[in-house]
Amino acid sequence: MKLIFAPIGIVSGLLAGLLARKGFERLWALIDEEDPPDPGDRGARYAKLVPALLVEGAIFSLAKGIVDRGARVVFARATGTWPGDEAEKGA
Repeated sequence: MKLIFAPIGIVSGLLAGLLARKGFERLWALIDEEDPPDPGDRGARYAKLVPALLVEGAIFSLAKGIVDRGARVVFARATGTWPGDEAEKGA
């Protein structure tokens, strides 16, 4: 079932990335009027860069986890089989 779920996992991962990006942009707009600092920008200050990266990472991780879990639940309901290791079934 892993091979059947693979394309679904890829698409759900892309969807999670888009949702996370929009969520981060909205949240950052509440925190600061300026755009989030870019790590590649020579003038980026660590005082602003570190919190931006922490918030962005947390949002991306949360979105990916929620979307992945949802895709697996829907797949399991549709097929009767959990897409993953048997050990994960009881988790």
